[in-house]
Amino acid sequence: MPAEKQQNSVLIISGSDKVIEFFTELLPVSAFTPIITASSAGEARRLLITNSYDLVIINTPLPDEFGSELSLEISLQAYSGVLLLVKSDLFDQISYKVEEYGVLTVVKPNSKQGIYQAVKLLVATRERLRGSEKKNATLQAKMDEIRLINRAKWMLIEHLNMKEAVAHRYIEKQAMDMRITRKEVAENILKTYGS
Repeated sequence: MPAEKQQNSVLIISGSDKVIEFFTELLPVSAFTPIITASSAGEARRLLITNSYDLVIINTPLPDEFGSELSLEISLQAYSGVLLLVKSDLFDQISYKVEEYGVLTVVKPNSKQGIYQAVKLLVATRERLRGSEKKNATLQAKMDEIRLINRAKWMLIEHLNMKEAVAHRYIEKQAMDMRITRKEVAENILKTYGS
């Protein structure tokens, strides 16, 4: 069964109030909240120092720079989905430059439906990325635990002259007997014998 749909925070960067108004009306509050706006790349960078956003929408050109460099910075530094709106005469050139970094480029002008489909595609991609982040974090934690347990086994081998299989069983048995995790047993062993 799919998980409950998550709210997506949005940063809209545009020098045009019309575009900001377009997106705030287009994006339903039930799925997109909060929606924060910035009128320049500089203002957006200041916001991004202290906040992260699930989706970042950049309407090019911005008053202080074009916006494609900003899209690359965001895609490299954050786990945000980035949508870049570009005029048709620059679309191929800009899209080619940013697509390998995972930035989704959409030609403008475009229909309301076309833009919304692009946003939904970005949300779907972001959800896949979020799932990968969770899996990577879980795998990293498991690898860290295995390393810790292996260090504890080597302490037992070194200080108590146990064989590796005996040290492994000792950690497992201690965890069962004391009703704690193998990681906690390993941490106790490392505290006792110094790491």
